[in-house]
Amino acid sequence: MDNLAFEMHEDAKQNVLSVGKMNTISRMERKRQWSLTSVFLVCLLACTVTTASGVLILSLVYVNNSQPHSEPGAPPLQTAIPMVQKAVDPKFKFLNYLPKSKVFGFPGVAIQWAWYRNNATDYLSIEEDAFGSSLNSQRSQMTLGTLRIKSSGLRTLLSCTVLDELFRYVSGDAWIGAVDDGAVVTTYSVTAGQVIFFPKSTVHWTENVGSEDFFLLFFSTHHELQTLEADDVIFSIPEDIASRSLEVCTTAENKSHEGSKEYQFPGGIIQLAQYWKNRSELSNNENFFSEFLNQHKNALTLSTLRIYSNGLRPHFHFNANEMGYVISGCAKVGLINAQCTIEFNIHIGDVIFFPTGTQHYIKSTCDKELLLVLAFSTGDQLQTLDMDDYLQAIADHILAQLFFKQSEFKKIPKFKEDQAINLP
Repeated sequence: MDNLAFEMHEDAKQNVLSVGKMNTISRMERKRQWSLTSVFLVCLLACTVTTASGVLILSLVYVNNSQPHSEPGAPPLQTAIPMVQKAVDPKFKFLNYLPKSKVFGFPGVAIQWAWYRNNATDYLSIEEDAFGSSLNSQRSQMTLGTLRIKSSGLRTLLSCTVLDELFRYVSGDAWIGAVDDGAVVTTYSVTAGQVIFFPKSTVHWTENVGSEDFFLLFFSTHHELQTLEADDVIFSIPEDIASRSLEVCTTAENKSHEGSKEYQFPGGIIQLAQYWKNRSELSNNENFFSEFLNQHKNALTLSTLRIYSNGLRPHFHFNANEMGYVISGCAKVGLINAQCTIEFNIHIGDVIFFPTGTQHYIKSTCDKELLLVLAFSTGDQLQTLDMDDYLQAIADHILAQLFFKQSEFKKIPKFKEDQAINLP
C-alpha cells in the first residue's frame, strides 16, 4: 500500500523547489532588464555630452573667426553696443511736427512732407515714422505737404497718373497754369484763401508774382508719393519732339473756390470746398467746382476751421479720414477710442490726423483764434456728427439714467437753427 503522506511530502518539496527556481529566474530577469536600462541611459548621457561639447567648440571657433582683427599698431577695436529702440508716444500716430521734417529744396522752392515712406530709414525720427505708418495702416488716402515759393520763383510739376491734388493758397500772389488731357492750357491768377483742384495726370505750374508764396498741398494717397518734374521730362525728350509737343492753346477745367458760405457753430466758423447734394445756394463757380470734384474718384474735400479763443468743437466723421494743418493759434486735441483717450497740444505748422469714425475734439487755448486747413478723404458730401446734435437727439430721461444729472441736461440750449456742419 502506498504511503500517501510520503507522496504528499514529496509533492510539497517539489513545489517548494519550483517556486524557488521561479523566484531566482525572476530576479535574474529583473537584473538583466535593469542592466540594459543602465546601459541605455549611460549611452544617452554620453551622446548628449558629446553633442553639447561639439556645439560649444564650433560656436567658439565661429565667434573667434567672425571677430574683426586689428592691424598691428592700430587702436583696439571697440565692441558695438546694440541700440535700444525708444518707445514712441501713441500721440505721434495722429500728430506730426512738420517744421522738424526734411526740407526738399529746388531753385526758389522748398517743400516739406507729412507722408508715408516705403523705406523706414528715410524718416528723420521714429515719431515721423509712427505718423507715416499710421497714415498707411489706416488707409487715409491723404498726404500733406507745404510748398514755399520765393519771389519770382517757379514750381513745375507733373502729377502721378494715379493721384488727384487739392491745394489751398495760404499767402502771397501767384500765377497758375494747367494743361488738361485735351492739350488745352489755362492760366489764371490766384490769391490767398483760394482752393485749387487738379485731377490726376494734370500738368501744372505755379509762378510767384509777389512776395513769398505759401501753399498747402494735399494728395489722395496713403502710399509713398511719386511725382515727376516737368523739366525732367522735357530735358529727357529730344529737342525736335519736344518743340512739336509744346504747341498748345487755351482753357482748362480747373476752377478755384473762393468766397464760400460761412457756417457758424458754437465757438467758431467753418467753410467747405466740397461736393454738395443740394447746390441751390451755391454760386456758379462753387457749383462747377462741386460737380467737378464729385466726378473724380478718390478726390478730397477741403475746409477751413476757425475756433475762437477758448472755443471747442467735439465731433466725428462717418465717411472720411481727416487731416489738418495749423495756420495760426494753438489748441488742445483729444481723441477718444475704445482703448483710451489721447490728448496733446498743437501749434503753428503741426499736422494732425483723425481716422474715420474717431470721436475727437479741438479746443483753442491761445488768445488768438485757431485757424486750421482740413482735408477729408471723400469726394462726396462730408457726413459729420457734432456733440451738441448727439446730446439734443437723446431724451433727457435717458441722459439722466446714464449720468444721474437730469437737471443739468435740461440747461442745454435748444437752437432754432442747426449749429453743426452736418447739412443735407
